[in-house]
Amino acid sequence: MNKPAVRTEEERLDALRLQDDHIGQMLRESEASGELRAAPSYGRPLAFADGYDQTPAELRMGMKVLKDAGVVPPEVELMQRIAALQAEADACADEAAARSLRQRVAELRQALALRLEQLRISGTL
Repeated sequence: MNKPAVRTEEERLDALRLQDDHIGQMLRESEASGELRAAPSYGRPLAFADGYDQTPAELRMGMKVLKDAGVVPPEVELMQRIAALQAEADACADEAAARSLRQRVAELRQALALRLEQLRISGTL
């Protein structure tokens, strides 16, 4: 079994510099070939939408990574489940089943409210 090599801080910084150099080289090549100028947003400021500016600065990068990966925060997923159950309850012809669905919606709304309050109190929202 090979033991993974432990990098020193200097080796880690050298690796980052090499990566930065590689990225810079790729950008220069893309610019020289005209590939960058073909982008629809070339020469314009980035247009951040979907609440980017409203998101606290310390959460922006994490939320952007999640969004780009197609992953939603648990609170948003819960909101989506609530909306789907509410629509199902509204369309339900059986009153007993509709009542059961509305009860589940109420429970999930309470869970969401508690979660958002917990995030607000902890300062992470």
